[in-house]
Formats: sequence, structure tokens, C-alpha cells
Amino acid sequence: MIRAIAVVGPTATGKSDLGVALAERLGGEVVNADAMQLYLGMDIGTAKITPTERRGVPHHLLDVLTVTETASVAAYQRAARAVIEDILARDRVPVLVGGSGLYVQAVVDELEFPGTDPDIRARLEAELTAVGSAPLYARLAELDPVAAESVLPSNGRRIVRALEVIELTGRPFSATMPKPGPARYDMAMIGLDRDPTALDTRVDHRVELMFAQGLVDEVRALEAQGLRDGKTAARALGYQQVLTALDTTRGDLRLPSDPVFDRDGNTVLDRTGGPSRNANLDRTGDPSGKTALGRAGDLSGQEACDRSDDLAFAEAAADTARATRRFVRRQRSWFRRDPRITWLDAARPDLVDAALAQAATATKT
Repeated sequence: MIRAIAVVGPTATGKSDLGVALAERLGGEVVNADAMQLYLGMDIGTAKITPTERRGVPHHLLDVLTVTETASVAAYQRAARAVIEDILARDRVPVLVGGSGLYVQAVVDELEFPGTDPDIRARLEAELTAVGSAPLYARLAELDPVAAESVLPSNGRRIVRALEVIELTGRPFSATMPKPGPARYDMAMIGLDRDPTALDTRVDHRVELMFAQGLVDEVRALEAQGLRDGKTAARALGYQQVLTALDTTRGDLRLPSDPVFDRDGNTVLDRTGGPSRNANLDRTGDPSGKTALGRAGDLSGQEACDRSDDLAFAEAAADTARATRRFVRRQRSWFRRDPRITWLDAARPDLVDAALAQAATATKT
């Protein structure tokens, strides 16, 4: 009997859809384990499953934080375990779905969180403000390569926390993690993955769709709600890149030094992130071969600004796709270390039946 099940793995593999299908078959309810989907209003950029796509299946721990609140693994652990206990008490099956590795581990393992030291934290945060996240990330990668693999180089808050724990304990941050043992709740763990090249293509298409569906407008709306003040939300993939583009478009006209190409080097990306121009066109989109500088003088002020905006958002889309592909590799590395996870090819036509069969086998006593 399947008592509880987790669906984990890299971004864009189809975890949300499988989670709904499993919940329908098992009489279950979905529990979110994606850190950025905790945020209210962060829908397009996180590929949050829509109410229609949920098909009436209850979903928990979506939209529970405002963008100014800081996401905490410890707080998530308490909330997720309370939700799962409630689902089990009602004789239903919790289906944990997400790609945030530490959040998943906080639910299924006896994960304890080391204390904090205000002085160390303040010093590291001051350093982060002064020099940015890159030098601190390099230090973390040297001290604890395993921990560095699980943290985005731009996530200053997570980097500071890992370095703080290293200073406090004298051990690598990853050493504070428990070794995988029997999963809490007798939870079967299913991992979804795809061929790496195919998954890269899916990531690129997903990012194109996000920009086409209005990610820039979503970020503008969240900015008005304090997104820039959010220590966690403002660093989310896509949101950070769009905020940077908005800064560019609100300043003076900045002419590009390089065109923006898709991952195959074939087309320039338009402001929605979709292919719009042949790669042989120059950076202004003019087949005459004039440079952006030469063309700028022929444009009205508004046209020049609009063109600069197009390029800024195209670069944001390209940066988002690149960063997401790197993140996929870190997710894959994190989850592949867990021997409890049974891996399935997300492209197989019998995916739901295969997942149910594997879960039933994993939970046999």
C-alpha cells in the first residue's frame, strides 16, 4: 500500500503534472516542495500549476508567503510536516512535489538546523553587500563543493548561511546533513528526468513561453508590492534577470555590444524570448548591416528607447535560460546522490502506471 509519495527531479521534467495524476489515482493531495512557488503572485516565472491544471486536486503550500518575506527551510519543514500529518489523519495520500532538494530532504529526513551567530552573520552579510555574492560563492565552493552545488551563485542569503554554519561548526555545511535512511512517512520517492539535450530544449521553450505570457508584467506588478526588498524572492530565476532589465530600460539608452542568440546560435531572441530574427541580421535587426550605433542616429528618441528595451528583455530571457540550464544540472547532481529515489524517464508513455508500480514496490513491507 502506498502511504505517501514524493515526485522530485530537475526543473521542466513534468513533476507537477505527474503529481496531479498520482493524486487522482491514489486519492491524494499535493504538497508543494518548490521554494519559489511558496510566493503569492510568482506564477509565470515559477511555472506554478494553475487552478485549472490542478483538476480539483487539493494543493498545499502554494502562495503562502508575500514577496517581502524570507523563505526558510526550517519554517517550511514545520509547515509541510503539519500538512502531511493532517492529510494522513484523513486517510488520504500526501504527494510531495518539487525540485528544491533541501526542502524535500527537510520533509523526508530528520534534518536538524544548526544555530546562528549574529556576529558572524552580520559580518558575512556586510561582506555580501560590499562585494556581491560571487566571491563568497567561490569561498563556499572551495570549503564545501557539495554544498556549493546545491546553491545558486546569485543566492547570497543561502551562501551566507552555509558559510556561517561552516564557521560555527568547523565542518562543511554538507556534513550537517543526515545520511539518507528510511524516508519519513514510509514515503516512496520517484525521480523524473529526461535526456539532457531534450531537457535543455524544454527549458529554453519554457522560458520563451514565460516571457510571451507576461513575465515582465508580472515582475512589474510584484515590484510594486516590494519584490526588490525580498531577500529570497528577488533572487528567483527569471525575476532577478527581469529586475536587472528593468533597471536598464529605466536608465539612459544603452546600445548593445553583442547580439542575443538562442542556445544554437541561430536566431536573435525578441522581447518575449522567442525567435524573431535571422542570426545574420545585425544587432539592430536591419539586414543592411549597419551597426546599432549607426542606426541609432536614424531613430526617433522613442524608437531608440523601444529598441533598447527589446534588447534588454531579450538578454533577460537568454540569461534566464542559461541560468536555468545550469540550475538543472545542480538539481540533477543533488537528487542523484540519494539512493532511495527510483528514476523514471519522464518521456515514457506509461509514466503514471510506472510511477505507481515503482512506488508500490518501494513501500512493500
